[in-house]
Amino acid sequence: MEINEQDYNINYDADTATLHFEGTLRLIGVHAYESIAILFDKVADIEPPLITVNLRQLNSLNSSGVTTLAKFVIKVSKKEHIQMVIQGSTKIAWQKKSLTNLKRLMPRLQLEWE
Repeated sequence: MEINEQDYNINYDADTATLHFEGTLRLIGVHAYESIAILFDKVADIEPPLITVNLRQLNSLNSSGVTTLAKFVIKVSKKEHIQMVIQGSTKIAWQKKSLTNLKRLMPRLQLEWE
């Protein structure tokens, strides 16, 4: 499963249950993120024991995108048998604060920094 657009790419690797993001995600409004939310729902419905979200190459994510990601984290947090790891980069300014705040939604969420 993947989404390829001019400014960003999202790829789901089923073998490792990893969502890879790259580029710049600055869509206008939460509704513009519907295709990404559908992808998130499909991944959550597969119910792998571990979901990894690799954001290390995602340079920008606006508030609507953070909201969409937060909804995904909440959905996964309700499935107590699924662990989640979000990989971020300390070199990308928005990630430290935004990703750290996601731990409030899912205390068992693991953050990995490069």
